[in-house]
Amino acid sequence: MSAILQSYLRGQWAAPAKDLAEIPSAIDGAVIAKTGSSGSDFAEAVRYARETGGKNLRALTFHQRADILKKLAAYLSEKKEPLYALAAHTGATKRDNMVDIEGGIGTLFAYASRGRRDLPAEKFIVEGPNEQLSKGGKFAGTHILTPRAGIAVHINAFNFPVWGPLEKFAPAFLAGIPVITKPATASAYVSEALMRLIVESKLLPDGALQMICGPTGDLLDHLNGQDSLCFTGSIETSDKLRNHPAVSKNAVRFVAERDSLNAAILGTDAAPGTPEFDLFIKEVVREMTVKAGQKCTAIRRVFVPRAQEAAVIDALKAQLSAIKIGDPRVEDTRMGALVSMTQKRSVQEKVREIASEAEIVFGDPAASGTDDAALKGGAFISPVLLRCAKPMDAKRVHVTEAFGPVATVMAYDTLEQAVELVAKGEGSLVASVFTYDPSVASALVFGIAPYHGRLLVIDRDSGKESTGHGSPLPYLVHGGPGRAGGGEELGGMRSVHHYLQRTAIQASPDRIVSLTKDWSKGAATVPSQEHPFRKDFDTLVIGDTIETAARKVSLEDIEHFANFTGDTFYAHMDEAAAKANPFFPGRVAHGYLILSFAAGLFVEPAPGPVLANYGLDNLRFLKPVSPGDDIRVRLTVKQKQDARKPEYGEVRWDVEVFNQDSETVARYELLTMNARRAA
Repeated sequence: MSAILQSYLRGQWAAPAKDLAEIPSAIDGAVIAKTGSSGSDFAEAVRYARETGGKNLRALTFHQRADILKKLAAYLSEKKEPLYALAAHTGATKRDNMVDIEGGIGTLFAYASRGRRDLPAEKFIVEGPNEQLSKGGKFAGTHILTPRAGIAVHINAFNFPVWGPLEKFAPAFLAGIPVITKPATASAYVSEALMRLIVESKLLPDGALQMICGPTGDLLDHLNGQDSLCFTGSIETSDKLRNHPAVSKNAVRFVAERDSLNAAILGTDAAPGTPEFDLFIKEVVREMTVKAGQKCTAIRRVFVPRAQEAAVIDALKAQLSAIKIGDPRVEDTRMGALVSMTQKRSVQEKVREIASEAEIVFGDPAASGTDDAALKGGAFISPVLLRCAKPMDAKRVHVTEAFGPVATVMAYDTLEQAVELVAKGEGSLVASVFTYDPSVASALVFGIAPYHGRLLVIDRDSGKESTGHGSPLPYLVHGGPGRAGGGEELGGMRSVHHYLQRTAIQASPDRIVSLTKDWSKGAATVPSQEHPFRKDFDTLVIGDTIETAARKVSLEDIEHFANFTGDTFYAHMDEAAAKANPFFPGRVAHGYLILSFAAGLFVEPAPGPVLANYGLDNLRFLKPVSPGDDIRVRLTVKQKQDARKPEYGEVRWDVEVFNQDSETVARYELLTMNARRAA
């Protein structure tokens, strides 16, 4: 008996009352689930997300949200096995589903880690240093990033029912934005099972995540200028969403990650017998057959030097003929089925279009590729390799995508022509370059970079450790220009910032400090009667400052430091050579000598709340220090934030080193861990 999928809206599971659509198994065509969304009140779902989800999420700091993501990832890691069993019915092998399931969970872990490392323990981000806007220094500007007071609607593709929703959810949640996610119907039963695990974890704040199984009805009618709409899928659906009246009228932030004609390019140096040639063949075959070619990043166009065209085709045919197609639940199956018979018919139609400009050199789009009678009702198809003899004159091969195990080989005569051919795809998510020649790599990378969101350069040095052409990573951009949609779905903090509003703040430096909790030069300081290093984390206040006594830097100090460290650079040891340098008046002190003396001036030696110095940021040496100069230090608490452990907090200090003329000779930020007040 097939399951009836339910939507999760306003904190409750709700089954559709009518208008159910059947979802067949890709393996044998048996109905595995039914779905629909009749009876759902999408206006109320949006209101619930705004009022309940948004309020709950914005009450948390970036670090608190990151910690929740980490716990959720750990929970899903423990509960993931049922997802594998269910996902087999999408036609994907266990190896295919590992990319989907482990990739999705790994994305949660990645954003949890980056959120802790790259974002503050606050509810806002200060972007960059203050800008002085007046001569007197009493008017300044800065930028802050804050969560928008809206929601994110995520519409996902069928090919990654776990990773797809999670890769969009992670940055939105980290940014403090509630999500309504909509899985593609063909694999919605896997996404619904994922959602049930998330709900069962009880880790997310109320309203943080809702899911629609079935049509979205009037959902988009309720979006406004605070909202975001993110889509993965076809150009046709993308255009409909982008041009929806509410989306265009209200300037809803729209991001599309669309299917594209991704390319693999074999360099002119990569002849048969070279490691790069072998890596190229392996990668093309893998991208044609993993998930039965149903990946937005899959290789569709294969560009090779004309001299290697025949060898490439022969090598691809040999490896494709060894691919075992069959039941994805069987261990030795290398390629499973397409997600549905509808998808199979679409692939066959697109192959016919491409074949109007190319010849099929391997495979039969009408064949299933398997003789197993039990799989007769499944959506199996043979891999299809085509060859286009005149790619410069062709059109369909550069704009028509068969979203399955299909690729077209095309020969180029020069690197310039290869770049021109790749550009005919009108923008792609990713392209791969296989070469060991630096000049070939440079010509191809910088020639095709404007048309791609990501480029993979593979050679014998990186091949074994490469994550592969079709594996976008949460730290790097996943998106692309033109046909690919113009979005950046992943990309570390870039995708988090997509959900935040950048706002310029113009005010006095003191007001900016009070708002942002980030001291900058020009703001008032708080002269400390007690050395700040004697204060625990909770007692310190932003702007706490101490100015030290001066210390003279002698020629003997410079020579001792040079001999002790081994740094005998001429500017420190040779008066004539130093004077010949336009930057120095003569022999000067080492920059690190200045840092060492500065530390000696401000460090409080006795045991106290300062537990450790763990780094310096933004170090600049601004003016040389000559023998006989005096230096002194101003030390100011710039920022404070909670740490992972409750026993201490993290303090960022502004350190400015002056000479006897009050000129700044060095400036940097010191990072310390300070003990917290005992409870």
